[in-house]
Amino acid sequence: MEAAGPEHRAEKWAPVFNESDATSRITHADRMDGIYRLQRHVYDATRKFYLLGRDTCIAGLAAPAGSRILETGCGTGRNLVLAARRHPGTWLYGVDISAAMLETAATSIARAGLRGRIGLARGDATAFDPQALFGVARFDRVFMSYTLSMIPDWQGALRQAAALLAPGGSLHVVDFGQQERLPRWWKRFLFGWVAMYEVTPRADLQAVLAALAVDAGLSIDFTPLVRGYAWSAVLRKPATPA
Repeated sequence: MEAAGPEHRAEKWAPVFNESDATSRITHADRMDGIYRLQRHVYDATRKFYLLGRDTCIAGLAAPAGSRILETGCGTGRNLVLAARRHPGTWLYGVDISAAMLETAATSIARAGLRGRIGLARGDATAFDPQALFGVARFDRVFMSYTLSMIPDWQGALRQAAALLAPGGSLHVVDFGQQERLPRWWKRFLFGWVAMYEVTPRADLQAVLAALAVDAGLSIDFTPLVRGYAWSAVLRKPATPA
């Protein structure tokens, strides 16, 4: 039987940094640590101006009390803290490949007084075992906020996220769009700038999400935000098999 919530597995709630044996994953983890070892201290203050749609995504989780919510690519923990406050009575879990980011997340969560509700673990978005990390096999909500544009195997990360949904659960995604209704000069500037941080907006995100929905038997709602600056999607798993 799964534990009712994080407070029953207190030994897990210090960050659990599980190292991967795959060289490519370690290399990616090292790159992320290198990029964010210093930036993590100002990340939330600066990203709020251009990571549009994050708060709308979190509000859209609409998670009732007792729900288990997973964020893949939890970064500084900012989203987990907000989600915990927006959805009382829920249990939250965050996975990230960057040890530096997880250190900041642990501090932020402790400062918010939410260590009893939020668990953290280090893992690769494409291949982690939530049962081993958290004692939880499936989640009622999974969300990914501006992470797919930073994950090399982002399609694998999406498949992993969809596979972790409990019946009746939903996967919520928000990330950079293709700026399709904004000036071309803006797209060149934005994409050139974020590339310095190893961020690559995924031009085929909508098509990949649509294919995943078909393969996994999920419904999908896809919404461009701010004239295509960001793209948002929700994939829902039926409560009972079709």
